[in-house]
Formats: sequence, C-alpha cells, structure tokens
Amino acid sequence: MKTSINFKAAKSDSEVHNFRKKSFDYIRKDLTPKNEYWMEQKIADRLQKIEAYCKEKSGRKLQKNAMPVREAVVVIKEDTTMLELHNLSKRLEEELKIRVFQIAVHKDEGHYDKDTNEWKPNYHAHLVADWQDLETGKTLKHQSFHYSKMQDITAECLEMERGNSNTGIQRLEAVEFKIRKKEEELKILEEKYNEMKSEIESKKSEELIVKESDFLGFQKIKIEKTVENYEKALKVQNTKLVKNKIDLESKSKQITELNTKIEDLKQEVDFLKSKSSVVLTNEKAFAFEKKKYLDSVQNTLEKAIRFEKLNPSLKIESHQQMIAELIKISEKVSHKNNIPSSAFEEIFKDSVKLAHLFTILRFGDRKSNQSTNNDIENSPKKRQLRR
Repeated sequence: MKTSINFKAAKSDSEVHNFRKKSFDYIRKDLTPKNEYWMEQKIADRLQKIEAYCKEKSGRKLQKNAMPVREAVVVIKEDTTMLELHNLSKRLEEELKIRVFQIAVHKDEGHYDKDTNEWKPNYHAHLVADWQDLETGKTLKHQSFHYSKMQDITAECLEMERGNSNTGIQRLEAVEFKIRKKEEELKILEEKYNEMKSEIESKKSEELIVKESDFLGFQKIKIEKTVENYEKALKVQNTKLVKNKIDLESKSKQITELNTKIEDLKQEVDFLKSKSSVVLTNEKAFAFEKKKYLDSVQNTLEKAIRFEKLNPSLKIESHQQMIAELIKISEKVSHKNNIPSSAFEEIFKDSVKLAHLFTILRFGDRKSNQSTNNDIENSPKKRQLRR
C-alpha cells in the first residue's frame, strides 16, 4: 500500500475538523471512536510563540505571507499506530527540522462504492507542524530533494512492523481467503448468468406458445398471444441478465483490487522475513533494533504524558497518584499501539528514564531539581512500579 505526505498552510478551522469538535456529514459517526488524537499545543498558542521567537531572534516581525504552521495529510494503513506516527514526527524533526505538535488519526472517513455499496475507508492522519527554523527565527527553507526525502522517511516509518513477521503472514492469509471466497462467488454468478442466457432457448420456451383448436380439432398457434408471451419473457430475462452482468463486473473489480493488495502484502512479508533474519543472526543488529524500538516507545509515552497534562482536571499530589497515573497512561499506550508490557518494564528498569517520566508527569517540561530526582530514585514506589 502506497503512502504520501504533503504539507500545506494550516487552515483556521484545522482543529475543529481534526479533533472532531463538531459533526460533519461526510463521516461515519459509528467509526469515530476509532480515531486517535494527540496534541502538544494549540495552533493559536504555537503561532504566538513562533511570532515572539522570530522577533527575538531576527529583530523583525514574522512576514505576513509566511506559513509558520503547516498541516499534512498522510495516507496510512488500517493498523497504523500513534507510535509509528510519533516515530515519523521524530525523523522529520531530526532530518528536516519540522516539528510536529498535533496528530489526528482519522478512520471514520470514506465513501460507499456506487456499484457494490461497499464501504471504502479513507485511512489518513493529519500532522500539524511548526515550520520555524530555530537558528534564524524565520520559516524553514526546503528544496525539492528535501520534499523527496520527506516521502522516503514517511514510507519507511509507516511500513515498519513491530513484533514478529507472523503478523504480515496472517494478514496475507486472510486476504488470500477473501480472494478465494470472491472467486467462488464469481463462479456462481457466471454459472447463473450462462444458465439464464440459455434458458430462453430451452424447452421452457415451449410453455410460452399458446395454441387453440379449430372446429376440426386441429391445434393452431395463436400468434398474437404467443408473441406477447415472448416479449414479456424477454423483458424479464433481459432485466435479470443486466443485473447479473453488473454483479459480475463488480465481483471482477473486487478481485482485481484484492490481487493488488495481496501482491503488496507479499512484498511486505518478504521484507519482514529478511529483516527478521538479520536481527536474529546479528547480535549488533538485534541490540540496535531493540534500542531503537525502546526509544520510540519512550518517545510515545512521553508525548502521551504531555497530552494528558493538558487536561486541567489532572492533579498529581503524591507519589502514589503519580505512579497510578503513569501505569494508567502506559496501559493506554500499550493497548492503542500493541506494545507488549515487557517494553515498558525495560524502560522502567532504567532509573534515569523513569525519573524523567515522573518529572514530566508532575512538572510538565520544566526540569525538576536534584532533590526531587533523588527522592524519586529512592522511593519504594519505584520498586513497586518495576515489579
């Protein structure tokens, strides 16, 4: 499945649309609960911050035609997670200085196929980004090869699969099964189509002939009535034939789409097998992939904590509340992103990382003093969380 990313100036109503602050007639409300959202800052607040920094850094106001806040629509898969999108955001910042501060995953948009009336989902994510160059205070200047690189980064991040390669294989088997079912349906339709086509030429056509006896007792065909019967029969059969022809074309179209999907999945499985082979046979590669994965989990967990901090009702007044809230957020991140609990256990074993998470949860992005860190490090609650 192909993906793409294309940044444009953020619209004034972006947050209304992205975070579903009102209802829209082009979405399926029953699917809206499947959407996911993350926000570090509101657009208005970030824009104010950008303007102030530009004046401080360059001594000039931000140009009126500048586009310091931009938004991209990214094509995703049904199973794309917020973790993968955070990884994408991190790569965009590291390699292109683009800082994403809002993400909205939409799984409630799409359309119904006009032929089959089948729901065709449009899975995508909105990434809202800060386009300011921190070195100059002005907007980032990218060249054509940067935009090409942006596409490469997006494709790489969103095609990455977590866990073992069986996931891809299972999906492949599911699609193959669906193709077989569609082919069986097509075969049945073709048989029915041919049967109906030949029916009018069969012996049943004799039933349409109307005869009457003359005064000598000879049977004669009543031409007008017989023609009328044939016309009615032809009309009914033609209607059925047209309907079945449409059904056949629809089924053929679905099979073509499924075959394309299965080819994409086969390539994905081959890639996963190749990657798994390298990771399992190369100790350095395994260590690298493990660190890379745990770093991405930590990054996603930190962003989730910052998002929860935006909730004014969240109050942390004790170590016990802090631990309970961290566990709650971790479980939510685990469920949404299919992250095993062992990954969080690995992170919590690192006292520095754990102290950093506690600090964000209690103080936001402000740095805590050394005594706070020591207090957390020596707290018996920390040992409880590790267990």
